[in-house]
Amino acid sequence: MKAALLPDRGVVKVAGDAARSFLNGLVTIDAGTVSPERARFAALLTPQGKIVVDFIIAEAPAEDGGGFFLDCPRALAPMLVDRLNFYKLRAKVIAEDLSEVLGVLAVWGEGGTAAYGLTYADPRLPQLGKRMMIPPHRAAEAAAALGASLVDAAAYEAHRIALAVPRGGLDFVYGDTFPHEACMDQLGGIDFDKGCYVGQEVVSRMEHRGTARTRVMGVDYADFAPEAGAAVTAGDKPVGTMGSSAAGRGIALLRLDRASEALAQGVPLVAGGIELRPRKPQWARFDFPAAARAAE
Repeated sequence: MKAALLPDRGVVKVAGDAARSFLNGLVTIDAGTVSPERARFAALLTPQGKIVVDFIIAEAPAEDGGGFFLDCPRALAPMLVDRLNFYKLRAKVIAEDLSEVLGVLAVWGEGGTAAYGLTYADPRLPQLGKRMMIPPHRAAEAAAALGASLVDAAAYEAHRIALAVPRGGLDFVYGDTFPHEACMDQLGGIDFDKGCYVGQEVVSRMEHRGTARTRVMGVDYADFAPEAGAAVTAGDKPVGTMGSSAAGRGIALLRLDRASEALAQGVPLVAGGIELRPRKPQWARFDFPAAARAAE
């Protein structure tokens, strides 16, 4: 079992008598399904239905003071607090950035099931393991208590990338990406039968009309990795954008119809002069280009 402190993750606390209903009116999942036993993956959207910030919502047990803790990109934590305060109006809710005192430890691989701090299974994918909110200086102590080897955050990144689970800011652009494009619908980040939330109409329309032509996909490459942000092309046609990469595997945001057409014609997908081979993740339920399906 391995453990890694994730320096890119921050923590925002949302508490108060109306915290659950407040979050439920804003985020992409039903906040009523969040409990100390079950964290949920969710996002706050623009009115146009694009991702402002995504996060994991964990709830602390009542005996530990309760409240909801949002495991979010650390760089966006102050903005998230500002957005929440903008929306709260007269709701009895307090939102605060705790990123200076709490960090996120990821734990994955075969091993024990012990808890340390606020512990929750990563709701996106079982293979991602579990996460714990702890003071960063206690990371080594927590790993030892869990019987895990404390490794660099790069090891977790390689694990995430191999699973083709996207990371905002690297694999898609905040403020310019729909949840379907970031595969939130595939990774449990959208509840389609809940009440209204910001951006819901656009998300529901994309789901019911099946209009998500662009998706995050896994890709394989040989030798050197293309730079994140490099354009992916098929011949002279733009197909998408390269995201994060590690050890021969990467993630790219691709137009599926264009990728499928190119592969059917034997035209390779290329980023920064490096050929990419689309790879279908085990969790994907949408149609992939023929070459990617054949590689499953």
